[in-house]
Amino acid sequence: MVGLTGGIGAGKSAVAGRLAQHGAVLIDADQLARDVVAAGTDGLAEVAAAFGPELVGADGELDRPVLGQRVFGDEDARRRLEAIIHPRVRSRTAQLARAAPADAIIVNDVPLLVEARLAATYHLVVVVVSDEETRIRRLVETRGMSRAQACARIAAQAGDDQRRAAADAIIANDARLAELDAQVDLLWRERLVPFEANLRHRHAAPSSGTLQIVDYDPTWPAQADRLIARIRYATDGQAEVSHVGPTAVPGLPAKDLIDLMLAVRTLDEADELADALAAAGLPRRDGEWADHAPGIPGETWPKRLHGSADPRRPVNLHVRVAGSPGWRFALLMRDHLRAVPEALARFAASKKQWQMQHRQVESYAEVKEPWFDAEAQAAHDWAEATGWQPH
Repeated sequence: MVGLTGGIGAGKSAVAGRLAQHGAVLIDADQLARDVVAAGTDGLAEVAAAFGPELVGADGELDRPVLGQRVFGDEDARRRLEAIIHPRVRSRTAQLARAAPADAIIVNDVPLLVEARLAATYHLVVVVVSDEETRIRRLVETRGMSRAQACARIAAQAGDDQRRAAADAIIANDARLAELDAQVDLLWRERLVPFEANLRHRHAAPSSGTLQIVDYDPTWPAQADRLIARIRYATDGQAEVSHVGPTAVPGLPAKDLIDLMLAVRTLDEADELADALAAAGLPRRDGEWADHAPGIPGETWPKRLHGSADPRRPVNLHVRVAGSPGWRFALLMRDHLRAVPEALARFAASKKQWQMQHRQVESYAEVKEPWFDAEAQAAHDWAEATGWQPH
């Protein structure tokens, strides 16, 4: 399930059309919004009751331009209209999705995806962006708007910063159509097709096994937030999920791998959540997994480990029993490194040295263990001195 959005005039329809050419099942929210208030529908009857029977023309159809003038700029009226249309659109969308083939890549073309806070309901959100002046020119030339009308329509929607914050993939549409098509083709071939196959087979995307430490990416927290929102949506909002690991520490070089932690009361509860997590794009990794809590030699605490079906966003989702040493240390190490610059600097320097000595992930993980033992003691002392508590 792909959510596709973009500001008016950005070229979202061109992207949707290209994806459909590749074989995507396209669900157009704008078209559905028209369908659910077509002549003779209960949706149209409810609109007429709420806004006046004069909005229904002699042909029995909704006078959409007049309705648009009535609700544009009137927040209360807009919300009343959305309360009529949106539930019907969601119901019809679900019907179409259920009717799609099992291996379908379903693209939901939703202009107000960000405004309606729907990002967490999709496996991936694609945002089409374009320079504002280019969008204004397109609206004037192709839709007959005045410049003032175009500017007003753009201002009434979410801003580009809001859309980018919701985006897992961004398509830039400021050049020729051929360049836009090339971006869409690459997205389809290298991300959407393997993502769908991994999702359907409940497989995590494979890793190369080669170690690569990169500079801190300031977008890592936002990426983690999007994943956390999907996990919470998949678990009915009940999950306690945290961003942990190196990517959760500002300024720390790390593997481009988002570590998340889901707290459960028991491992039976973890197993009960496995299907919902897999359906959300985070299938369980094969094998038995356990934490070796630093500072407690010889002891292990079992956990569950999930990966990501998305080949462009590696993830480790650690499902740990709340209160276990592994759960506590993940939170403590993150907070200690965030709070103590000297500890962060030592870890960053050590990571650079380890990377030079080890090119494979497995050997890199082994060589870190003595550092983690020392960090566990330093972090414990810091927690005692500051009164830190896990959260």
